Amino acid sequence: MNTFDTDKINAEQGGWQPTTRYPDPAVISIDPVFDKYRLPLAGIERLATGCRWCEGPVWFGDARCLLWSDIPNNRIMRWDETNGRVSIYREPSNFTNGNTRDRAGRLVSCQHGGRQITRTEYDGTLTVLMNSFEGKKLSSPNDLVVMSDGSIWFSDPPFGIMGNYEGYKCQPELGQHVYRLDPETRQADIVADDILGPNGLAFSPDEKKLYIVESRGEPNRKILEYDVASNGTSISGKRVLIDAGAGTPDGFRVDIDGNLWCGWGMGSNELDGVMIFAPDGKPIGRIALPERCANLCFGGRANSRLFMAASQSVYALYVNIAGVKGG
Repeated sequence: MNTFDTDKINAEQGGWQPTTRYPDPAVISIDPVFDKYRLPLAGIERLATGCRWCEGPVWFGDARCLLWSDIPNNRIMRWDETNGRVSIYREPSNFTNGNTRDRAGRLVSCQHGGRQITRTEYDGTLTVLMNSFEGKKLSSPNDLVVMSDGSIWFSDPPFGIMGNYEGYKCQPELGQHVYRLDPETRQADIVADDILGPNGLAFSPDEKKLYIVESRGEPNRKILEYDVASNGTSISGKRVLIDAGAGTPDGFRVDIDGNLWCGWGMGSNELDGVMIFAPDGKPIGRIALPERCANLCFGGRANSRLFMAASQSVYALYVNIAGVKGG
């Protein structure tokens, strides 16, 4: 396995700089199968920096822009592909964390501040889709994904209410659940209630499997795999697909070949960035970044540009595969 010494680069160049060499040495094949997903003339770019904690990137191809959450600063940021400008999209954002688009193209968000799931309508108004379950407040919705039937699946750990940095400190009223929400009927159901710190989630390309990060797993974080019922309303067959070891998977997305592109890092430059796993859980590639990557999404003209929300910065890399819709 190749190595990429980000400490050395930071010391010698006074901060992160894009590579001047192709192929980019920070895009690493752990297994030869990953070679076909690398573009030899594409390198990692830093699109923005200066945030406190970047999360929830989501691509809007119709507006040619990327949105992402800067949770502690209580805002959603916007990067414009046409001119490279970074601006504030929404402030305050009610401590928004995860974002995605529904199948009608509307922004759907997890808000720590309101402990709720919201949808931004075409005219810019906000609709609260869910903020309680059986009369009790949600904790702090974290991440979400939209299935092809329009249902919204989201995780609800208590991370955003444990202090006042990413929300408002308070006691949770519910357990750490993963929910399925029908946005039209507002009917919600718990699909998983036995995950320690449910976090990022994504479907396989055929939607027959659901993957969920267990971010408080013992002794290590894990990515769990479930079978999705034929009617798309429940899951079963919980099993460990990936034991993260010293790594810290957070948010992730799936490409059309079924590979998992996972935000990774915490505590070591050898871990910071993105890990890529084959559908069977085998590690096949790595994108080394100088910061821990919390979450990512696919976007761009062919849905083949990877946008990575990494601590204080947002990075991008063109890859030779498209992401699955709905993430």
